[in-house]
Amino acid sequence: MDPAAHGLPSFLRAALPYPNRLIDALGILLTLGGVGWALGTYSWLASYDQRLAVYDEQYLSAMLTIGLVMAFLKFPITGKEKQQLPWYDAVAALVALAAGGYLAVFYPTIVDLIYQRSADSVTVSVILIVLLIEALRRATGPVLCILVTVFIGYALFADYLPGSGIPTDWRKLSLTLAANSTGILGLPVKVATTIVIAFVLFGQVLKNSGGMRFFTDIAMALMGRFRGGSAKIAVLGSFLFGSISGSAVANVVATGIVTIPLMKRAGYPAHKAAAIEAVASTGGQLMPPVMGAAAFLIAEFLEISYAEVVMAAIVPGLLYYIALFIQTDLEAAREGIPPVDPEAIPRAGPVFRTGWYFLLAFAVMLGGMFYLNLQPDTAVMWAILAVIVPAAIFGFEGTRFGPRQLIDSLRETGHGTLDLILITGAAGIVIGVLAISGLGYQLTLGLVRVGQGHLFLLLFLSAIVCIVLGMGLPTVGVYVLLAALVAPSLVELGVKPLAAHLYVMYFGMMSMITPPIAIAAFAAASLAKADAMRTGFTATRFGWTAFIVPVLFVYSPSLLLIGDPVEVAVAFCTAVFGVALVSCASVGFFMRPLGIPGRLLFAAAGIAALIPANAFPGGVLVDIIGVVAGMALISYEYVTVTRARLNDKRLMPAQFPSDKR
Repeated sequence: MDPAAHGLPSFLRAALPYPNRLIDALGILLTLGGVGWALGTYSWLASYDQRLAVYDEQYLSAMLTIGLVMAFLKFPITGKEKQQLPWYDAVAALVALAAGGYLAVFYPTIVDLIYQRSADSVTVSVILIVLLIEALRRATGPVLCILVTVFIGYALFADYLPGSGIPTDWRKLSLTLAANSTGILGLPVKVATTIVIAFVLFGQVLKNSGGMRFFTDIAMALMGRFRGGSAKIAVLGSFLFGSISGSAVANVVATGIVTIPLMKRAGYPAHKAAAIEAVASTGGQLMPPVMGAAAFLIAEFLEISYAEVVMAAIVPGLLYYIALFIQTDLEAAREGIPPVDPEAIPRAGPVFRTGWYFLLAFAVMLGGMFYLNLQPDTAVMWAILAVIVPAAIFGFEGTRFGPRQLIDSLRETGHGTLDLILITGAAGIVIGVLAISGLGYQLTLGLVRVGQGHLFLLLFLSAIVCIVLGMGLPTVGVYVLLAALVAPSLVELGVKPLAAHLYVMYFGMMSMITPPIAIAAFAAASLAKADAMRTGFTATRFGWTAFIVPVLFVYSPSLLLIGDPVEVAVAFCTAVFGVALVSCASVGFFMRPLGIPGRLLFAAAGIAALIPANAFPGGVLVDIIGVVAGMALISYEYVTVTRARLNDKRLMPAQFPSDKR
């Protein structure tokens, strides 16, 4: 690069190569900042010396500053990969460091004098907002950036728009968004820089210690010998790894690079192999314990325990995976897809003996949260220790966890959480605008009025809004946005708050596999070299449960494990039966191919069985009819197919006399 071409003196030539090491160092620093919070280091320092005490917002400002500096050094202003550091990115990084550092150091003074709107505090606030939006554009693309800009524009020029909006003074708005706990430094960023960092670090430690290979081997050992074993490996592997992964797309890439070629070699068409992997990976964001970090946000938003969120999400998540598993099995039966080559299947015993401590780490994490009542980030730090120590002593497949793997885990965690920190900062802007402008109340009122008190209509409209707004956004961004915009309207019509938040999360996540912008399905299609849109529509068919079950748990919280234990157990059993029936209808196969009438009958019986008994008056009768009709259909198919097979055996000697022995 020619410095003179950028108006720089020649002595800066050495300072402008692409700063890989600096970016990695910032990533490690970002991770260590979150680890320090999880371990209670800052509270301990404050108890040791009160002069070391810091506001939460000071910690968040420092973490956001590191993220902004890292973003301008890492992400190019255009889509082209950086070879050297342009001068304007170096300047942007320095300005971000100065503005963010100023806010972090002088936050107590700024917040005390926030209503005076001093020139320095307003200037710093405006700079941070602009830099955050630009960093967000570079990291995630234009969609969320445009959305955030539109919200800011609304707050500034509401009087020019239809309705009775009241504009906000730009000085007041900038300070509220940048230096207030209802804006950028609010709950979403706090969760991202504390709990999310801890769990992403857990996932990276698992990966770098061999945990990813362990889960893949376990899935292969357990499922490889069954028909369609390659697809079942994908489902189980993505279930195991995806439940702690923070991104559906990352899960697709991490597991799909192994499972998609395996499925294609077994005989699955490329688009179906990609669709199965995409649906399985997306389901990881719906399955406890991590749920793409949204579980922690739900708990914080609703001010309930994390355990309540996890318990509520278990049954819907299981139904999602049960349906996907059954469909992959029926697809294999219909297409005649064989098991995996026995020589490629590892033995379960040696795999368990080699990687037993990976399972121990999950037990430590869950035990810490549910039995010792530890905070999620503290519990996961103990789980990380439960991986590192045995992995350093025993190793996995001949590789021990050492300092290099630890540094890699810290570095990769910083890189992996950078997008989330920027996204949650932007989500804080949206939440701040909703609060200061009254737009949140108007949106809620508007949706309720459109629904006219009819819950089903409101659920339908909300589902469309969730899918549209969720397009192109990762899990945390999807949930935070929808929790602020859509969930309040559902609560207003009497939906339980936990059910409302899970509902918007489910439909927001379905944007990952629903065309036209199905980023998880498109990522899988790229790996499979399949048509992207065809993969997206196939994934939508495989993931049908996520479009139906949320509606059911809104009407009946028994599917969220809320209510009488007997009702909960009955609702779960009938739901599993209903899922199996509808899966048969979706694939068009049970013990033989099903014609259109058979598929319609299986679908009707399955949906009736899926409906919880207490969903509405008369729900018990519908549930019973569905179960009885389903059992009758299964019995009919079994008897018909069995008789046909017996007749075939009787006819074969007559048809092929030369085969007689």
